[in-house]
Amino acid sequence: MNKEVVHNMSSGGRLLSMLFSAVGLLPLRVLYGLSDTVAFLAGRIIGYRRKVIRKNLTLSFPDKDLKELRKIERDFYRFLGDYFVETLKLGRMSEEEIKRRMRFENEEEVRHYLEAGRNVTLYLGHYCNWEWMSSIPLHFDKELHMGQIYHPLESKAADEAFLKIRGHCGATSIKMADTLPTLMKWRKEGKPFMVGFIADQVPLFEGMHYFADFLHQETPTFTGPERLSRMFDSVVFYCDIRRNKRGYYTCRYVKMTDNPKSLPQFKLTQRYYDMLAESIDRQPALWLWSHNRWKRTKTDFFRYYGEEEGRRRLSRL
Repeated sequence: MNKEVVHNMSSGGRLLSMLFSAVGLLPLRVLYGLSDTVAFLAGRIIGYRRKVIRKNLTLSFPDKDLKELRKIERDFYRFLGDYFVETLKLGRMSEEEIKRRMRFENEEEVRHYLEAGRNVTLYLGHYCNWEWMSSIPLHFDKELHMGQIYHPLESKAADEAFLKIRGHCGATSIKMADTLPTLMKWRKEGKPFMVGFIADQVPLFEGMHYFADFLHQETPTFTGPERLSRMFDSVVFYCDIRRNKRGYYTCRYVKMTDNPKSLPQFKLTQRYYDMLAESIDRQPALWLWSHNRWKRTKTDFFRYYGEEEGRRRLSRL
């Protein structure tokens, strides 16, 4: 755990962290009862972000009928409840338990590149329980730098409490704005590093340089992971996660490239979205459908910048 995070927590963060920790002491079988209640309230009573969820599902799966879409919606609410209680439980899990519940395949290939002195980039999305992916450091040499890029939550207290949970297994949480200086510092120290990017978020207009073809929609993307992979000559892996059953996941590291500079511009970014779409098609309820992923369109982008400046920005990383 990052002791500095704990030491610098506000009183609100400490209070919320204590609450999360107390809930995390409960067995998962009890927490799943709480999850079922949360799912019922969110899906049937409150209708949490229902309009966004239904719009996203309808546009993403034009070939599915209403019955199929409603089933995915119901399953998503159930999973959202599970995600929340599983995340709270993470902060109280032993190393043995999280290793049993969150398994990894093809670690040997990742370890091979790290031992050869290569840096590693991991692409993942808001899919399955992405918080449990913070257990990766338990499987590698503790001397390696292992980071996860994150966007701070609006609530300072909630952000601090979740940072404590995310650091439970030894990963270093790096604010998006601090990514480049942190990686430059690590490179100067002469040790390879492995950094994970949850790359399926919505960039501001200033951060848009490419619109990916993703789930039948033009999707504005962050291209930072691709740019940094080129800069640090990283070997790039996609984290292909499956939910085997409630409370059990498997992640397979799938190599995307060991020479990112050799790929055409934006090829790596598009490849990531293609692979994420395949994962979602396999278990569609396990992606974060409540996120307003397509709230900024290409039309809005060109309206914001104008045709000439917009095309200039989309021509480079």
